[in-house]
Amino acid sequence: MVDVAGKDETRRVARAGGRIRMLPATLGRIAAGRAGKGDVLGVARIAAIQAAKRTSELIPLCHPLALTRIGVDFKLSRKPAVVECVATVSTVGRTGVEMEALTAVAVGLLTVYDMCKAVDRGMRIERVQLLEKRGGKSGDWIANRVRGRALPR
Repeated sequence: MVDVAGKDETRRVARAGGRIRMLPATLGRIAAGRAGKGDVLGVARIAAIQAAKRTSELIPLCHPLALTRIGVDFKLSRKPAVVECVATVSTVGRTGVEMEALTAVAVGLLTVYDMCKAVDRGMRIERVQLLEKRGGKSGDWIANRVRGRALPR
């Protein structure tokens, strides 16, 4: 692991996102609460939070962190049929929380897949990415921005 003892403790926040594409009927089951395994988004939210807390056990050389906040939000979109996941993770420490936010999104979306695979094995997890990070020596970073200007998507 990288030695972070010389770094200052600062507030650090990271936001990551991703989505899972599926058949419209699968999205309908999730929205209506008719998935065979239960409340898909509720279980996926808990799985994402758990994953963020356990990132250092899953990713080699990742520092164990005392997280101060984990927020996980899901949004259903009908065209195309996708469930979007955004995780925001915060801490006060010497290293960032990008990996915790990314791990939360990945596991949250994998949980949606697991809970719906009986009706739709063709689901695709897409666009898992860091959306922004704040704090630390390198400062703030926002996806799709160069020199402070937003880039076209």
